[in-house]
Amino acid sequence: MKKLFITVMLVLSLSVCGCSNDNKLSELPKPEVTGGIRGEQFGIDKNINEETIDEYLGRSDSVYRDMRMLKDPGNYEAIGGDSYLSGFVKGFEAVPYPLLVNVTGLPEEVGESYTGKTLYTLTDDGKYIANYEESLEILEYYFPKDKNIFIMCGGGGYAGQTKTMLVELGWDEDKIYNVGGYWYYKGNNNVEVKKTNEDGSISYDFWKVTYHDIDFNNLHEVQ
Repeated sequence: MKKLFITVMLVLSLSVCGCSNDNKLSELPKPEVTGGIRGEQFGIDKNINEETIDEYLGRSDSVYRDMRMLKDPGNYEAIGGDSYLSGFVKGFEAVPYPLLVNVTGLPEEVGESYTGKTLYTLTDDGKYIANYEESLEILEYYFPKDKNIFIMCGGGGYAGQTKTMLVELGWDEDKIYNVGGYWYYKGNNNVEVKKTNEDGSISYDFWKVTYHDIDFNNLHEVQ
């Protein structure tokens, strides 16, 4: 009788808190590029973006990726941004786009970004060539094809280029959402990394960031 009572109370508790395994995830709107320059230049999503991403966090059928480096060599301050990863939306893990493929198309004011080793090389005719035998395996690990993939960065550019790359390499474009740029996020799940110290200096708590670096020295180059 005691076991029956505990079981009934547990079921009731799960129902009240909304934790029941029977709860179904809400259906996601199909990716749709927004209008204006944000859509034309970056491909930011119309429905799921910096203003609405809070409604879609914590889903078990999804992964969340921030495409910035901890410190990008590009001068993003010149366009009102931050070259450092100054903060992120809770739940997002950093997988730096400049380590995935050579960066192209940056604004002139930003200058040059990272120019080191990359998993892929983007050719002038738009082809993605794997530089390592493990390149595709690494992409599939960080961007699982059986999940919805929410991507953001600082302003939306790296995120848009990441989606373009993944789709070109065989990912389903209807499962990838470019949710825009952290610099424009005003939601309730902000994790601040940039910190102003008592003496007025600036520092960055990078220990807060789940950051996925790539050790190219342990990969096998494609011959």
